[in-house]
Amino acid sequence: MASVFTMIINGDLPGTFIWQDDRCVVFMSINPIERGHALVVPKDEIDQWIDVPSDLREHLFEVAHKVAKAQKRAFDCTRVGVVIAGFEVPHTHIHLIPANTMSDMDFSRAATSVEIADLEAAAASIKSALVG
Repeated sequence: MASVFTMIINGDLPGTFIWQDDRCVVFMSINPIERGHALVVPKDEIDQWIDVPSDLREHLFEVAHKVAKAQKRAFDCTRVGVVIAGFEVPHTHIHLIPANTMSDMDFSRAATSVEIADLEAAAASIKSALVG
């Protein structure tokens, strides 16, 4: 059975996309711990990041780097935290979280519901801050 991320990538479930190319996508987290929390997800369904081929891993981090710079500009945060955990969805994904303190990275604070308009506004801010 396809992962929830594959269903989002394929358009079977809704997603608020920031980036899409032939190898990966970036979309907003539906359980953000901070405004602008986004996920970098390979189109290939690979459970653990340690199994991601090196060329794809390099591409994912290049995209993550570009999006994180845009998040930093868009949300005027001190840092953009990066987390790869993979416990809830068996499909490799990189969390990009705008943060000002370590407590901003606390997953126990994740929103359980969020307005689509808020996700779309955050995505628009990130997209407008993307350069190159």
